[in-house]
Amino acid sequence: MGKLCADCNWIADYLDTIPDFPKKGVDFVSISPLLKEPQICKRVTQTLSERYREREIEMIVGIESRGFIFGAFLAYELGLPFVMMRKPGKLPSELVKLDYALEYGKDSLELESDSVVEGSRVLVIDDLLATGGTVQAACELIEELGGEVEEVAVIIELEYLDGRDAVQHPVYSLVAVD
Repeated sequence: MGKLCADCNWIADYLDTIPDFPKKGVDFVSISPLLKEPQICKRVTQTLSERYREREIEMIVGIESRGFIFGAFLAYELGLPFVMMRKPGKLPSELVKLDYALEYGKDSLELESDSVVEGSRVLVIDDLLATGGTVQAACELIEELGGEVEEVAVIIELEYLDGRDAVQHPVYSLVAVD
């Protein structure tokens, strides 16, 4: 489901891979070098904007923490509301929560219970798709509140982990890492 950006291979030049982080055997792919280049951030935002400008997206949900960056950029560019999907203990109001499995452990996500209007068409954004657990959990929380996930957008997809198969919605990746 979904697809890969056809002409976004240039993004790979602005990524770092850190071996054995956050634990031995896991390779962390970082967007930090990309974030140090304002013109590259702008180009990534424009690339995403071109894809979603004519879609009937009503809000963008960014997954903590790096999903906040391009989620907020894109929401601003498209004039849409931006909602933060957070790790536990970061939001002060009434919440919905979901526990899920990661490739290296377990985690949870929370969303303010009044943040998604029932029937609203939502774009979910994060920096990375690995095994798909985090993204799928985010989609399930949005649906629990009555939102309709139109697509998931990620900057990087780790294809060798087959995370796309775990996500029950279309996934759009800017760059794939083997």
